[in-house]
Amino acid sequence: MSVSAELVKELRQRTGAGIKECKDILEETGGDIKQAIEVLRTRGIEAAEKKQDRVAGDGRIEIYVHPGARLAAMVEVNCETDFVARTDDFVALTRDLALHIAAVNPRYLTVAEVPEADIAESGLSPQKFYEQHVLMAQPFVKDATSTIEDKLRDGIARLGENIVIRRFARYEVGL
Repeated sequence: MSVSAELVKELRQRTGAGIKECKDILEETGGDIKQAIEVLRTRGIEAAEKKQDRVAGDGRIEIYVHPGARLAAMVEVNCETDFVARTDDFVALTRDLALHIAAVNPRYLTVAEVPEADIAESGLSPQKFYEQHVLMAQPFVKDATSTIEDKLRDGIARLGENIVIRRFARYEVGL
């Protein structure tokens, strides 16, 4: 099946995948853009899992200061090379993460860091506690259909390098 250039362009704009890859997947899915997006997502998850063992020793620190300068968030996000750290996609990812941290105020980075006593003390189910207090498990503030972990995995697939959130901090005047 031949796929129109407009359809390839639309898939590329929506996913950031390469032109040839978009064309091949659209041909494979019979021009079904929703199915093509799902195939790209699945392949991206598989690629991201393969890269998780690679050392992420470069990156950037992003700072978000809320208008009025009464709230700020800082996040260190690492990748494998300085080349990727300077790309627009990586910068956008770090900005989104800093904004999310400022808006949602997570207490922990991963589920493994959460003391059992904190969950018991909260009176919430573990899953609900994680969604409210663990950065990687929280629904992304700009798109509640995906978590921060999903957003990070998508970044890994799109940029082709391992990406790790090392640490974060949030400051608010008066607290």
